[in-house]
Order: sequence, then C-alpha cells, then structure tokens
Amino acid sequence: MYMTAKTGLAVLLGLFLSTGIFSQRKKTEDKTQAFPMTEKHWAKLSENAEFISYKGTQAVQSSDGNPFAVRLKDLEFTDGTIEYDVELKGQGFPSLYYRISPDTLNFETFYIRYFGKPDPKLRFATQYTAVVDGVNLWDMTDDYQAAVNLNETGWNHVKLVVHGKQMRVYVNDMDKPALWVPAMEGITDTGRIGFVGNVIYANVTVTPNATEDLPAMAGYDPTYNDSRYLRKWQVTEPVDYPFGKDLLEGIPVNPGVQIDSTYLPKDVSWKTITADRRALVNLTKELGGTKNGERRLTWLKTNIKAEKEIEKLVRLGFSDEVWVFINGKPLYQDRNFYGSPGMKFPKGRTSIENAAFSLPLQEGDNELLIGLSNYFYGWGIIARMEDTDGVWFD
Repeated sequence: MYMTAKTGLAVLLGLFLSTGIFSQRKKTEDKTQAFPMTEKHWAKLSENAEFISYKGTQAVQSSDGNPFAVRLKDLEFTDGTIEYDVELKGQGFPSLYYRISPDTLNFETFYIRYFGKPDPKLRFATQYTAVVDGVNLWDMTDDYQAAVNLNETGWNHVKLVVHGKQMRVYVNDMDKPALWVPAMEGITDTGRIGFVGNVIYANVTVTPNATEDLPAMAGYDPTYNDSRYLRKWQVTEPVDYPFGKDLLEGIPVNPGVQIDSTYLPKDVSWKTITADRRALVNLTKELGGTKNGERRLTWLKTNIKAEKEIEKLVRLGFSDEVWVFINGKPLYQDRNFYGSPGMKFPKGRTSIENAAFSLPLQEGDNELLIGLSNYFYGWGIIARMEDTDGVWFD
C-alpha cells in the first residue's frame, strides 16, 4: 500500500530514521556453511553417484563413467556465495543448479564445457543459462558465455556470487570474474542446490547473503536505448507441425505459394507479446517447451508504417526455423538447427548475427508476419532494422 499524504510520508520517514529501521532491514552476512560430499548432506538423484574419500577430502564422482546428479538436502538458497572444487575427470557439461523449484522444472545453472584440452580463449568454455518449464535455454543465451583458464588435471575452484537478478562467477582466479551476468533470466528466486556431471566435486561451501558489492537489481541492458529493435508483436498459440510437413502450398499464380490454412486459419486468435531483455522475444517463457521428438509452429506479426515505398535491411536472430512474409507475400525462409551443416553463427544459438534480409515496404501500413518452428531446446526471435529513417513501429 502506498501513502498518498506527503505529511504522513514525512512522519513515517522520520520514524524510520530515528529508530534505525532502514539499517536493520539490510541483510547481514550469514556464516559460511560447509557441506562435505557425504550422504548426510547430499541426496543421490542417480544411482551412479558415489561418495568417496579423495585427496584428503570427501568427494562425489560417477561410479560408471556416466553423468550423475546429487542435491543438497537441507538448504534453501536465495542470495549469497556458493564455492566448490571440480576436477575434470570426464568430458561433458559439469553443472551447478541453484534456486531449483520444488517440481525441479525451473532453476538457474552455471556450467563448464569440457571436451578435451582446455583453450583459455574459447568463448564457449563456461555458460550461465536458465531452465524454464524443463527447457534449458542455452541456445537463447549466447550473451552469457565466457572463456576461462581451466586446469585439465587437479582441482578447479569455482565461486558464484548471486544477488537478486545478478551473478558473478570466478574460476580459479578469485580476483577477476570469469563470467558476469547482469540479469539472470530464470523464473525462480529461491530453491535448492544440486550438481550434475561426470566429474569429481568436493569442498562445497555456501555463505548465505554474502553478496560482496554485487547489486540485486538487474544491470544495464545494451539494447535498452536502441529504437531499431522490433519489440512488440502479436503471437498465436502453437500448433503441431510434424517433420515432413510444409506450411506453404502451391497456387497457380505469382508468387506461386501461400500459407496452408491448416497452419494459419483465418479465425486464429492473437495475443500481445513484448520482447524482454536483450530484445529477445522468448517464446519458451510464453508458450512453454516442446516435447522431445515433437515439433511445433507459432506465428508472430507486427505492423510497420512507412512514409513512402522503401527497402530496409532487417537482421534476425531465431530458433529453429523461420518463414517471413511481408503484406502476405513470402519473403525469406531459413533454418538454424544446432549441429546441422547450415546452422547459423554463432553455432546455432539465437543471435542478431544469425541472418539478414532486405524488407520491401509500401507506403503506409505493412504487416510483417513470421512463422517460427521449434523442436530443440528454447525458441524465440530477435529482430532489428538497420535504421529507422522514414518508418515507425512499436
């Protein structure tokens, strides 16, 4: 509830100052808690998690060379510092999960990519990403990756500092962050802690509320001041779009194809969606994930007004497939399947660097329509005009 009377607010403010309530509200740093890798503190989420004595400490490893999972039993983590040691015994994605929801479908994660000799200049060596509705959004968070110096043998010491929306990660060098995330994009703010991977973990400590000088409020978004991004769209509910199907059907007139009404009926309903941070229209948050092996299709549209007939260069980030139409006419079609020969830079991730095409606009109103399919991890788009001279859009 907000106080509307200025005098009442002044009295209340004076009371706070005189009694020291403001200073009392500031969280104090809790004591560091150690959680040795034993069954007393950790629950096995996979049978191959093996607690061992290793190099003078309690540790956990895989008993069969496959990734294992464990979860801390008795701590709900919100803000603070998490530290641990990890030895890269096996290749893969050794991951720390935190703020895990009770249903385990939503959480934040930091992981290391290790597939051979570490390269200190490899930008993809570490990554932060959110898991939403059980979908790992790694392919939507290209921005949150960084190179790091890793020890191929022996311990790597990792420290995460988490406060509100922000996170800093230190790996081996405790003076300089290896990765800084100005705004975590998960939907939980508290939850359990867990580890996954075919590695050896040990020496886990948690210091609740030890957030150093890290602000809780989300940091600067580099797209915030850029009016070239198309941020406001209308979106449909997704429909099944099995492999082998085509949303275009042939017609005996120029341009020779049109949208199959099975996939975009005239009576389809539209809902407003607005781009989030990084100008990303994150459809996983809005529409949920796609089940393994299935494929879905949705439509997005927006209006662009031009003062005269003109062409504009549009840059587009997307996952996984797009079909672009302007004023009902097909204009551009592309794919961005990770691991395929045609995947877009950077390595199949959604980025404004994925693609570009020329957009012909007529004088007055123009409808930009995009079909977007998904079957692999997260889905969404980022769209930006090269310039906004002579055009207007929301």
